[in-house]
Amino acid sequence: MEIPALADLLDLQEVDLQIDRLLDRRQSLPELARYRQADTARQAAEAGRDEVAGRHREISLDLDKAEGELEMLEAKLGESETRLYAGGMSSRETAHKQLEVTSLKGQQSALEEKVLKLLDLHEALDEELAAAEKSIAEALATEKELEGRITEQWKEIDLELGRREQRKAEITPSIPGDLLELYDTLRKTKDGVAVGRFEHGACGGCHLALSAPEQAEAREYDPPRCTHCRRILVF
Repeated sequence: MEIPALADLLDLQEVDLQIDRLLDRRQSLPELARYRQADTARQAAEAGRDEVAGRHREISLDLDKAEGELEMLEAKLGESETRLYAGGMSSRETAHKQLEVTSLKGQQSALEEKVLKLLDLHEALDEELAAAEKSIAEALATEKELEGRITEQWKEIDLELGRREQRKAEITPSIPGDLLELYDTLRKTKDGVAVGRFEHGACGGCHLALSAPEQAEAREYDPPRCTHCRRILVF
């Protein structure tokens, strides 16, 4: 394998490593983690809001029903009291009407208590809904702010990625296809480092020293391969 091709391969690897670092940076921005937290908080708040809204609707229906029953009962009580106080009834009819009025007043008292309890619960749910809506609005505002920051940083990273991809496109044509194929295969299994420069008696990929016989063995391969890690070795 010609030395210039191997030298270009070292350049390609450096560019690929830069691309890897940029891609990793793109996916690990602190703002992304905060955005996910805000999104999770918003979804939880929305789920809580929806649950409270369901109970709120049920209480509203119960309250409307109780208030309607109370209104009807009060009308009936008013009629009975009017008839009782108007007189003109027998003592038996008067006693019966008094019992009816007493019963209706008891029902009225119970219904009024029920309405008051439902009103208190309705008010409490109103407060819960307001708190949930506030949490949702705050989470949405945080998401929007973080989206702006993320978009701006991604824009800068993507510009840098574009420059690196352009540089890669300039290097690649000078490298034989079979060497590129080997390089790509090794990159997948060697943590992105497929090539090691031989310096100071050691492989630049695994950083292990090669004895004189191991160096000779490495040179027998085309391209040269480290006897320890099997990366392409550039002497």
